[in-house]
Amino acid sequence: MRAIFLASASSRRKELLRQLIGNNFKVVSSNYHERTQPDMKPFDFIIHNSIEKAKDSASMISSGIVIAADTVVTCDERILGKPHTGDKAREMLRQISGKKVRVITGVTVMDLDAQRRTSFWEKTDVVIKQLSNAEIEAYVKTAEPLDKAGAFAIQGKGAIIVEKIDGDYSNVVGLPLFKLNKVLFDFGIDVLQMTDDIAGTENL
Repeated sequence: MRAIFLASASSRRKELLRQLIGNNFKVVSSNYHERTQPDMKPFDFIIHNSIEKAKDSASMISSGIVIAADTVVTCDERILGKPHTGDKAREMLRQISGKKVRVITGVTVMDLDAQRRTSFWEKTDVVIKQLSNAEIEAYVKTAEPLDKAGAFAIQGKGAIIVEKIDGDYSNVVGLPLFKLNKVLFDFGIDVLQMTDDIAGTENL
């Protein structure tokens, strides 16, 4: 069985990839730090980041398949980023209140043995309910919005502020499984034939 590596320490991405291929992967966290590029459009930005993450993790191994991803949330075609303080989270939640935001994930799959690389993106539109000040305060107090793209986590308590979505739910969480499965199949990996014989997703 081919060795598969996830270039991310994100617990959300690990759970999503485990949903798709079981425990048949290991984590090789990328040390690449995303840098804001004002001249880059969101779609170009996330593809660029996913490629750089894949390349960084690939430099630590010699064989196998690397999967890397980068997710951003945009509002009015601007990348919102990840709030690191309560004040920033409040500001961002007020900004997206009652609006449609777009979650975009760029993914790169790299086959080190075949020296082959494929990148793609997925987008999902998310409608955020009109939030009261009390709701914003209560949500910020949970600390969940901190360090989350767009200041919400749909897989957590943030689900109650999401009115509806149009697109791939797993993409909003951080890894678009439908398109990823297609790419993995093209790389010779049939997820329906995989079992959980390989133990663990420990970091290398």
